[in-house]
Amino acid sequence: MAPVKNGAEATANDAAAQPVVVKKYANRRLYNTESSSYVTLEDLAQMIRNGRDFVVYDAKSGDDITRSVLTQIIVEEEAKGKSLLPESFLRQLIGFYGDQMGGLVPRYLELTMGAFQNQHEKFRSQMQSAMGGFNPFDLAEMGRSNMAMMERAMGFMNPFQPRGTEVEQLRAEIEQLRAELAKARKG
Repeated sequence: MAPVKNGAEATANDAAAQPVVVKKYANRRLYNTESSSYVTLEDLAQMIRNGRDFVVYDAKSGDDITRSVLTQIIVEEEAKGKSLLPESFLRQLIGFYGDQMGGLVPRYLELTMGAFQNQHEKFRSQMQSAMGGFNPFDLAEMGRSNMAMMERAMGFMNPFQPRGTEVEQLRAEIEQLRAELAKARKG
């Protein structure tokens, strides 16, 4: 039996399920009606990365221009050097415009990307499970752990460092690691 949600929880979940409405004005500014603030294409890209859906309407005509805004986001990402789309793919995609098979391409690409995303999530889940919750893709955390290990090793090799200080440093480091672990479990 599913737990009963209070009114605030149900409203928050309903709001998250509904796409955010963004209006694009003639001056090219994008206005998020949910947060009552202007946003950038980068803000919209981050919403997508966070799993939040949105629709974009032309403020004057009311036309749905979501597709063109999504295309703008891709163009900006590609211009930043974050190239995901190989040149050969782009050429093939352009070749399908006006082709009789062009109508099948969007559905095929959607299904293929969905399958890819599912496999990616399964792989990430399996890696985290196999590594005991450790994320091997968190290079910053690996760097911090390696640096701490090197500092400890160097401390053991220094015969002039008083032992009491070394013990206090280790205790402080353990407390820091405990705090980080508790924070990671909450997040």
